[in-house]
Amino acid sequence: MWLEGIAYAQTAAKGGAGAGEQVLFTTVIPLVFLFAIFYFLLIRPQTQKAAELRKMLAALKRNDEVVTTGGLIGKIVELSEKIVVLEIAPNVRVRVERAQIAAMSPYSKAAAKSGAKD
Repeated sequence: MWLEGIAYAQTAAKGGAGAGEQVLFTTVIPLVFLFAIFYFLLIRPQTQKAAELRKMLAALKRNDEVVTTGGLIGKIVELSEKIVVLEIAPNVRVRVERAQIAAMSPYSKAAAKSGAKD
């Protein structure tokens, strides 16, 4: 049992039959599978999420209610290419970089529905 590894190493060193195939199966193919797993579980979902965020940032308009990465919820009052002015309370405005907007606010729709039921 201990000597089998030595025999395989000697066969590969001498260039015996099947040595090239053994190297291919033991080193290259597992690396390909590992990269495929990383791609489908980590890289691809992250790029899709980034593309959706870019699309959402490009579609921003006045009176949209958004959430910033810092957790502020506000309504867009002014837009420029890089700066967004949010109104977070009556007569309280905050300037935020456009890239710091995380998502559209889910609270505005819930508040409108709950207010209509009362």
